[in-house]
Amino acid sequence: MDELTQRARKVFADDKYATELTGITIETVRRDSTICTLQLAQCHRNARGAVMGGVIFTLADFTFAIAANSGLLATTSSEEPTLEWVSSTSTIHFLNATKGDKLTATSKCIKQGRTQAVFEIDIIDESQRHIALITTTGARIPTSNF
Repeated sequence: MDELTQRARKVFADDKYATELTGITIETVRRDSTICTLQLAQCHRNARGAVMGGVIFTLADFTFAIAANSGLLATTSSEEPTLEWVSSTSTIHFLNATKGDKLTATSKCIKQGRTQAVFEIDIIDESQRHIALITTTGARIPTSNF
């Protein structure tokens, strides 16, 4: 596993909701892009047996957070790098019902400037069906403003 992916796993392990409760795994991190997966369990499904929309959104939002902050992870040398990028708006398009037991989210940076970023996150299932397409706008908020 490459150094940037290892670093992202270590830093984002503190995101307990995404990593422990939801069970998302960070697979690959590159500057401005990320791949995360989620092995689905019964707790991710609604009363009809379909994957909850909130689960799909959590996967997308977590994938965005890692991708948007990947530049900071790659260029800062401190043990605890600052994470300054947060999502400010997201639009999710649910496209198909999930087949199988695994989802994969892949982010793509459309534009990232000094204070604003736009990413697309594509979520597919095991059969490569597009499950959701999410567009997220992020804002850079310096750590001192948290």
